[in-house]
Amino acid sequence: MAKSGGTLIAGRVPDERYKWTALTNTTAAVFMSALDGSIVLIALPAIFRGIHLDPLAPGNIAYLLWMIMGYRLVQAVLVVTVGRLGDMYGRVRIYNSGFAVFTFASILLSFDPFDGGRGAVWLIGWRVLQAVGGSMLTANSAAILTDAFPEERRGFALGINQVAALAGMFIGLVLGGLLAAWDWRAVFWVNVPVGLFFTVWAYRTLRETGRHGGGRIDWWGNITFGVGLSAALIGITFGLQPYGGHTMGWTNPLVQALLLGGIALLVAFVVIERRIDAPMIQPGLFRNRAFTFGNLAGLAISIGRGGLQFVLIIWLQGIWLPLHGYDYDATPLWAGIFMLPLTAGFLAAGPVSGYLSDRFGSRGLATSGALLFGASFLGLMALPIDFSYWIFALLIALNGIASGMFASPNSSSIMGSVPAELRGVASGMRATFQNSGTAVSIGVFFSLMIAGLANSLPQTLTTGLQQQGVSAHVAAQVGELPPVASLFAAQLGVNPVENLLKPSGALHHLSPAQQQTLTGGEFFPHLISGPFHSGLVVVFAFGTVLALLAALASLLRGPGRVRARTASGTSSPRTPAPASSHPQE
Repeated sequence: MAKSGGTLIAGRVPDERYKWTALTNTTAAVFMSALDGSIVLIALPAIFRGIHLDPLAPGNIAYLLWMIMGYRLVQAVLVVTVGRLGDMYGRVRIYNSGFAVFTFASILLSFDPFDGGRGAVWLIGWRVLQAVGGSMLTANSAAILTDAFPEERRGFALGINQVAALAGMFIGLVLGGLLAAWDWRAVFWVNVPVGLFFTVWAYRTLRETGRHGGGRIDWWGNITFGVGLSAALIGITFGLQPYGGHTMGWTNPLVQALLLGGIALLVAFVVIERRIDAPMIQPGLFRNRAFTFGNLAGLAISIGRGGLQFVLIIWLQGIWLPLHGYDYDATPLWAGIFMLPLTAGFLAAGPVSGYLSDRFGSRGLATSGALLFGASFLGLMALPIDFSYWIFALLIALNGIASGMFASPNSSSIMGSVPAELRGVASGMRATFQNSGTAVSIGVFFSLMIAGLANSLPQTLTTGLQQQGVSAHVAAQVGELPPVASLFAAQLGVNPVENLLKPSGALHHLSPAQQQTLTGGEFFPHLISGPFHSGLVVVFAFGTVLALLAALASLLRGPGRVRARTASGTSSPRTPAPASSHPQE
């Protein structure tokens, strides 16, 4: 029984040409989806200038965080559900619709008609829709490939796909800087021609090669998970902002209510999933060691990777590049260029590790990659703020190689450990762990960075201003600038000292040389470099701990793989096999 045009083809092994068609299309899809998760991160200075949004105005930090975190949050919430929809109604059908939704949202993002806060809300809203389309793509791409490729080549195919996803994340940093230097809207335009082409191509060439049908959506599970995770992340967003004389808002009753309510809903989600007939996350999969520990390792690495990118961008755009004479308008472009070794390291290691995992197993490669990931954090911790670039380039290249060594084997191990009929939901669960880690990473690393800055930054600002002739009273007022605002300014290339001194008229009482120093591009970066290094030590130590936890989880995954459903219809058990059967190491 064979039909074309995206309908079910039962009992048929895909031909050789179709395998590569599926790989090419899904690779483009996950690349584009991941690209948009990071392209905005580095282009934020140009976007904020383009919509005329004052980065130092109270409350505007929420726009910054949600322009980054909102995309990942939606993907974390939806990927399991759309993976389940793929199992029920056809993976290719849901995947094809995702391409169309993603492209439509990209078009609307590039035509923001508003300024200020309304312009930011427009962008955040349509990025939510874009993330819906991206979820439909990423949740089903791994399942489509697992159906299309035989077991002995599956690690290679999933490795290429996973490399493309993370390469999109890294390349987005470079491309975002390049396009932002031309026009901030170009970071959204770039998706349109690519999305249109691959939408048409997917509808014309992809077809169902696996089995689907039956089942239903777990609405209570979706609601408790989505609302719970959203509440927790909203609470983190408000917790990063000052409250009641404190540098952060963790004592804010609203923050506490959001965090506690979010955690309570996530606990309720776990309870619901264990009791209903058609759960959203298939708790039975967690009885498989390879699936459980592979996902835990992936979660730890994704938190570390997402936080590292965020910190490196602040470090380069806000401090290192200005100290080396780069104009703030050009820092997004050059930050992307100077982070190229990170991308190159990942692109070099990712495909090779996918190939090696097919031959020698996943556990050793993934564990070694996690350990090397932690070693790169230790190296970055030892760097001074005004580092020598070649050492920095070597360390971030090692970090990229480590990510590549880990990603492909880990993905192959997870997807190879589940029955064929559950690959859609398993792919969604894997993506949920990864996207949740990336979304949470920004809030976690931002909080740790602020904690590292809080002790020394106020006194440093006050002393530095007084040394330039600013009165003690005005210097103390500026010194009370919340650390989160300083980080925000560094991220967006704004000199807060100039903005805060102008309304008070303090600049008029200073000599021309002092005015030039205070309003120049090097005074503020030099001033915060010491406190910023204290924050770096905290976040890089935390990243090292995450890497060690990932290595331990990867080591504990053990052997174990379930047989896939064969072309003749012979199937594996519907629940994961014990860890001792079908060794893959």
